[in-house]
Amino acid sequence: MKIRKTDYGTIILHWLLVAAIGVATFTGLRIATEGPYHLWVNELDSFLPSTHVWVPHMQSAVVQVAAMIAYTVYLARSGLSRRVQLDKNRLRGLLGKRTQRLGAFGAILMWTFFLSMIAMIVTGSLLYLGVFPNHFVRQVHWYGTWTIVGFIGLHVLNHFAIGGSTQLMRVFRPDKLPAPPPRLDAVELLTMLVEQSERLGSEPEPAAKPPAARPAPPMRAMPIQVPLQPAPAAPLQAANVAPAYEPTFGRLPLPDRQDPPWKGGDRNDEGDEAPWKSGSARPQARRAPAKRRNPTFQANPLVVAAAVAITGASLMFASDWLSSDTLVIHRIDAADAPVLDGDTSDRVWRNIEPISVLTNQGGNLDGKGDSRVEIRAAHDGEWAYFLFTWEDPTRSLKQLPMVKERNGWHLLQNGYWNGDEHDYNEDKFSVLFTTLDVTLAGDRTFHASPEAVSDAPTTKTGRGLHYTPEAGIYADVWQWKATSGGPTGWLDDDHFGPPLPPTPQQARNLVPYKGGFEPDPGTANYSDNFVVDIDTDGNRNVTPRRLPKDVAAMTKAMGDISLDPNVGESDGARWFMSEAESVPYSAEADQAIPIGTVIPGVIIAGDYTGDRADVRCAARWAAGHWALEVARRLDTHSKYDIPFKSGIYMRVSVFDHVQVRHTRHVRPIRVEVE
Repeated sequence: MKIRKTDYGTIILHWLLVAAIGVATFTGLRIATEGPYHLWVNELDSFLPSTHVWVPHMQSAVVQVAAMIAYTVYLARSGLSRRVQLDKNRLRGLLGKRTQRLGAFGAILMWTFFLSMIAMIVTGSLLYLGVFPNHFVRQVHWYGTWTIVGFIGLHVLNHFAIGGSTQLMRVFRPDKLPAPPPRLDAVELLTMLVEQSERLGSEPEPAAKPPAARPAPPMRAMPIQVPLQPAPAAPLQAANVAPAYEPTFGRLPLPDRQDPPWKGGDRNDEGDEAPWKSGSARPQARRAPAKRRNPTFQANPLVVAAAVAITGASLMFASDWLSSDTLVIHRIDAADAPVLDGDTSDRVWRNIEPISVLTNQGGNLDGKGDSRVEIRAAHDGEWAYFLFTWEDPTRSLKQLPMVKERNGWHLLQNGYWNGDEHDYNEDKFSVLFTTLDVTLAGDRTFHASPEAVSDAPTTKTGRGLHYTPEAGIYADVWQWKATSGGPTGWLDDDHFGPPLPPTPQQARNLVPYKGGFEPDPGTANYSDNFVVDIDTDGNRNVTPRRLPKDVAAMTKAMGDISLDPNVGESDGARWFMSEAESVPYSAEADQAIPIGTVIPGVIIAGDYTGDRADVRCAARWAAGHWALEVARRLDTHSKYDIPFKSGIYMRVSVFDHVQVRHTRHVRPIRVEVE
């Protein structure tokens, strides 16, 4: 059995691309589990990475681009482009013999792979840079992944059908690169055909055969007849005999190469007329072989391909560095500080050019999951001020309201018991600051997989958890909420830290485990307006904490009530109750409330205190956009807060009436302070 081999360059580039595609596929599937529509991928949890996801995914993408560039150059320089050539003759092979059909099918597969890789590279770049509304882009990237996975299976089967296991083992058996076939030179080919024609035309015709001598008539006078000998034929001149020409079909016999007529015209080196012009035979002198063009490139196609690929990858890194988003916190006078009222018309904001970030992969947002965020920032030497504006089609204030039915109170929810409410939740906005000097901070503050922390409960959402890699490292997290605290002028100051031990209720999976996400020390002014009891049958019974003193007044304060989660609330509406306008729950007060009454799920009482009270805010919604003004001291001197200085990193996320399905962006924003 003949042992089949493949050249070194093909083997090296083949396995480099296989490794890069493998890393990109597994990390990409893990990233997909964090989106709202691909949680089924968690069935592959034991095969998918959890600690390092985003950074390897981006690095493998760069390797894929470099490998594709290198393979293209390698095919061109090594003369192996016939492997993937897809022309009319190759397509006709689909109707030919088995080997022709397999070859044609293999070429079609390779071009399907090339086009899929181009689509993945383009869409991945758009998702990474965040420069294009990307619901469609994300879908193309998702389907491209499965196209490449399908190609791998068909590619292996096709090669097995061509030559069995021997064909498949070629990618493990290296050999030298075969010499490329000589290029077709049309002029030289025509010259050789002319020479052949002249050589055939100069051959003499064969000499005519003399007629045989006729025998003499018999002599009558002699009784005995004696046979006469024929007259001797004229001797043939051997010099005039030419062998018969035996034609060959499909290929002309090639004569020894001679200097073509354009080398000196019709004269020889001495300037005399060439002898063949006067009918004599042309001298048969062999021409020296032509020099190969670019001998270094021809001799080292893999080296050339690697050099071009490395150059391309370097340009990608340089372009990424030069195009990174930077937020400048501009210096202003204290007298020019904006008023925190949610109004974007302050002079300071009019004079600052915002940076724009496209966030994606969130829940709702008209089903697209995308929201563009614009950010402006300023400081007066003591306080830092931010203006965030983002796209949100509805003003959503319904934070887990309750409705009274004949059999009691019911909590309006769709996923809350699993920590993944995505209907009856308030709009939220989150900001993260970190000093972790990494290109993709997500791998330092977020860890995918439902079992992201060992010896801790599995997440009820099937998604990952936020926490930092080691003790003493914190990421500063702000959370504005449209109903809980936000309308009273406070923005929740939280942090990501090392994983926390689960509480007794978390250990029993009664409430979701949150990893290292925790509010800063202190208190907030809001709380849930319901208590949940689980009976022996596992049923959840909901009871309000407080009931409105005046049901009609509370109903009026909630505005135009619609229990459709995709219908926003009217201007001026509020979906919380204060202690002053409510009473503790009692059976007597409950009986006075009619069936069908809707009451808020949030109680406002007390005030923010401690480190949790470091951030003040105000927000307004209009024409499909939220505007949020925020103020915090440049340095709070809390270990849970990040001081504002040049070199820190920032991220933003949008929640459209969802609990955890927020939007995200890949590249962090670098902060510079004037």
